[in-house]
Amino acid sequence: MKTDGVTIVGLIAATLTTVSFIPQVVRTWRLKETRDISLWMFLLFAMGIFLWMVYGFLIGDLPVIAANIATLFLVMIILYFKIKYR
Repeated sequence: MKTDGVTIVGLIAATLTTVSFIPQVVRTWRLKETRDISLWMFLLFAMGIFLWMVYGFLIGDLPVIAANIATLFLVMIILYFKIKYR
């Protein structure tokens, strides 16, 4: 894969939007509190992220694939905590 400016911008955007979930994961893990997290919002979001990941594979776009794999992982952790700490 050729790394050009467009791919670099995509990778930076993917990194920033994915990393933005880390504080929520850490906060949920530390406090063991999920009352303010919407289960339905995160379920719908996880489905959307999964479809973006599939789309990334279909078009062969590394930033889309990488960002959505990582984001889906973090969202699944939050969903796990939401169910566990009900």
